[in-house]
Amino acid sequence: MIEKVPVSELCNELSIQPSLFYAWQRQAFDNLPAALNGPASSGPSRREKELASEVERLQERLSKKDSVIAEISAEYVNLKKELGEP
Repeated sequence: MIEKVPVSELCNELSIQPSLFYAWQRQAFDNLPAALNGPASSGPSRREKELASEVERLQERLSKKDSVIAEISAEYVNLKKELGEP
């Protein structure tokens, strides 16, 4: 179609019947709207669920890290006060 090659020539080259080519073409055009619209899913895909789970896990790790940093910073300030450093 794009290169303007006759269907009969293409079918001879690929050793298929023109009727088979036209059947495939009809099937492709019939299913084209569904292929372009994508899957009609009612919820997030498996990959989206995996990514959401990973985000949640990383947020928990970040929260733990933040609390450890806050605790260490408080201990550092208290130690500086005890030692009389400014």
